[in-house]
Amino acid sequence: MKTKLLLILWAGWLISFTTTIHPSGFFIPQYPSSWPKPIYDFENKPLSIATVELGRKLFYDPFLSKDSSISCASCHLSYTAFTHTDHPLSHGIYDSVGHRNAPSLVNLAWSSHFMWDGAIHQLDLQALAPINDPGEMGETTAGVVAKLQASPPYRQLFAAAFGKGSISGAWMLTALAHFQLTLISSNAKYDRVKAGKELFSSQEQAGYTLFQANCATCHAEPLFTNGQFENNGIALSPELKDLGRFSVSQSREDSLKFKVPTLRNNYYTKPYMHDGRYKSIRQVLQHYSKGPMNPHCTSLPKNGFAFSPKEQVDLIAFLNTLNDSTFLFNPAFSFPN
Repeated sequence: MKTKLLLILWAGWLISFTTTIHPSGFFIPQYPSSWPKPIYDFENKPLSIATVELGRKLFYDPFLSKDSSISCASCHLSYTAFTHTDHPLSHGIYDSVGHRNAPSLVNLAWSSHFMWDGAIHQLDLQALAPINDPGEMGETTAGVVAKLQASPPYRQLFAAAFGKGSISGAWMLTALAHFQLTLISSNAKYDRVKAGKELFSSQEQAGYTLFQANCATCHAEPLFTNGQFENNGIALSPELKDLGRFSVSQSREDSLKFKVPTLRNNYYTKPYMHDGRYKSIRQVLQHYSKGPMNPHCTSLPKNGFAFSPKEQVDLIAFLNTLNDSTFLFNPAFSFPN
């Protein structure tokens, strides 16, 4: 009875902020009609209240790590647009330090590759990487399933979501994916301007014009990423020696290419780049104002974009219109009571 009441309360929050629920309990998250069709097939694989609520509980539960100290939310905090901001690289169990900055988890239904190097092709499989990584959660899928099977509350939640006796690694991954698929950010000032509800200031409009002329190829509207892998001219870190997409494809063309991150909620997702090397948007713009710092970059002009100090301020003003506070503080995405 308690679980059923929680699901009803959660559904009420979700209706208020994100979507509408079919009487059957299945739903397709809402997004602006002007957006492209999601890559995830919601029509044939709709979400359910029960699987999403289970996924949210799993997402916030350190139970998934070997020593019960690290949850998904440890590196993907809701109030910072589902990333971390207090250190450049992700942290794991036993105070271990990873080798990449945790990406923001937002609008994932429009992604076909996950992680900075695109090593994962399905969101349903993505959680396998951190759970089984000794430097992150340090567990095994079988170990997590055993703990779930020994937990009466989780047995109840899995039964509500998938049927009696259905606790498996596959269902765990599905639930986590279903929760993350609801993390849609589409209520920034930019979105309200596009919907005809607000207007850009003159400074924001100047920044938008600069953005469209110089940045929109990689950070394509309305998602503000093209979902591809690009070499953005940053120098190879001598400590991390991270070659990006090359580690997956083994193609020389992919050396130092990383997945283009979304610019949505950029104010909250510092530090920036795959290794968190830049602490502010101003530092990022200063990088792009110079020429490429590695010989493999073909996406930047030879001498950079040469943004003037005023142009950088205008660009920052526009980028601030991509911040969506309703997304950060949506109770449907927060720690479950």
